[in-house]
Amino acid sequence: MATNPVPDHVPPEMVGDFNLFSSPGMSPTPNGDPHAAVACVHAGPRIFYSPWNTRTGQGAWVITRAADQRRVLQETENFSSHRNIFASALGEDWPTIPLELDPPSHAVFRSMLNPLFSPKRVAELEPAIRERATTLITRIASSGTSCDAMKDFAYPFGVGIFLRFLGLPEHRLETFVAWAKDLLHGDDVRRPAAARTIVAFIDELAAMRRKKPVDDFMSFIVQAQVEGRGLRDDEVRGIGVLVFVAGLDTVATAIGFDLAYLARNLEDQELLRKEPDRIVRAAEELLRAFPSVHMIRVARKDIDFEGAPIRKGDFVSCATMIANRDPAEFESPNTVDLTREGIRHASFGYGPHRCLGSHLARREIVIGLEEWLARLPPFRIKEGTAPITHGGSLFGIENLILEWG
Repeated sequence: MATNPVPDHVPPEMVGDFNLFSSPGMSPTPNGDPHAAVACVHAGPRIFYSPWNTRTGQGAWVITRAADQRRVLQETENFSSHRNIFASALGEDWPTIPLELDPPSHAVFRSMLNPLFSPKRVAELEPAIRERATTLITRIASSGTSCDAMKDFAYPFGVGIFLRFLGLPEHRLETFVAWAKDLLHGDDVRRPAAARTIVAFIDELAAMRRKKPVDDFMSFIVQAQVEGRGLRDDEVRGIGVLVFVAGLDTVATAIGFDLAYLARNLEDQELLRKEPDRIVRAAEELLRAFPSVHMIRVARKDIDFEGAPIRKGDFVSCATMIANRDPAEFESPNTVDLTREGIRHASFGYGPHRCLGSHLARREIVIGLEEWLARLPPFRIKEGTAPITHGGSLFGIENLILEWG
């Protein structure tokens, strides 16, 4: 895709030749390492302008320091999260909720949803999470000495748990995952088509639950109230779409990157096998090293930000994979250290929009690693195969063929 003209207010010396989509190491690559590729930005300025650094091809100011990203994500009076990303693909205008709402409206919906994702609620789900992991891994162990870790475990595990949480039919798992892949990683034809399909599904599900509520997420939403009123159709759609899409890729991707790392680093794999109590801390270091989410904010007014003349309407890029490799925050940031202490990573974001499902995601990742390491022998990347990794607005991994024995 051709780059956009650089806006007149951007000084030429602040333009950088980098983006998360097509810079070296970002395009789908066998055995690629897009997380290491982004680390190159730390050799340059703390903020620069990339003429193309968003899925829609628009330019953005790239924030490279973790502390500066936290400031952007916290200063909602200066930087808005309302981008209308999903609906604009359909030529419509409604926000995904609460992600694309700014305070004070954001807090109203966030407070409504918080109990559904609380640590207490996650603890109640833990037996089901562990049962799901053991069932899948037992099946893998009994079927041979290799597997496609994404297809056979990461997606059926992460997505299956999320579908159970939402009250959606598990037999449609592969269909839902295909929708998510087209939406998040597809081209200009597949992406809008997937968006339309997902919206139609959410609208249909909401209509069904209004007529006949059950004990599930969508029934809760269609019956919920904010500020003494029920939710409008567009608000139900905005919540449903966000939660549905957010749960279909992120946890599976995290587990995939974790297993790929352990398959290549047998000493660390052995450490966690011998000392499983380390897995909780190790999972945080792996989240730091291999995050997947790229957050964009929109300037609400003209502002000088660390020497950058940001103007109202400019996009501001806060990529978690850049923040998590910041040498000002982490010693030897490109080294994965499973004994690292005090990990303050950005993988779940920061500020009022910090990931609503972070408690659930953490438990899924930890339980997935615990059960995998307890039930399968030492594993490695199968000879003659190579995982395919890619950058973009959501980093990903596929073709992760592992073998053991």
